[in-house]
Amino acid sequence: MEIKKNIPNNTVTRKLVDLDNKTGNIYETVNIIARRANQISTELKTELNRKLADFSSPTDTMEETFENREQIEISRYYERLPKPVIIATEEFLDGEIEFREA
Repeated sequence: MEIKKNIPNNTVTRKLVDLDNKTGNIYETVNIIARRANQISTELKTELNRKLADFSSPTDTMEETFENREQIEISRYYERLPKPVIIATEEFLDGEIEFREA
């Protein structure tokens, strides 16, 4: 998954008026953002597990486990990424999320 560079890592205070402009309802907006955040979270978790699966072997035990620098760097990269809710909120405000009224 490609993460844009201009997304902040920390939370940002938002005006409710800015969030409910597109839907007309703040609760619907929060629902849309939450659903997208769940999708992002699932994608990131799948991607991380796929990358870390290269390092696991079925014969490893606790005594045989050793530090792998590349594995640690991959884990650190994913820890430093912005939270999925922040990414989803930025996508919503930038108009990158399409939604339909039910």
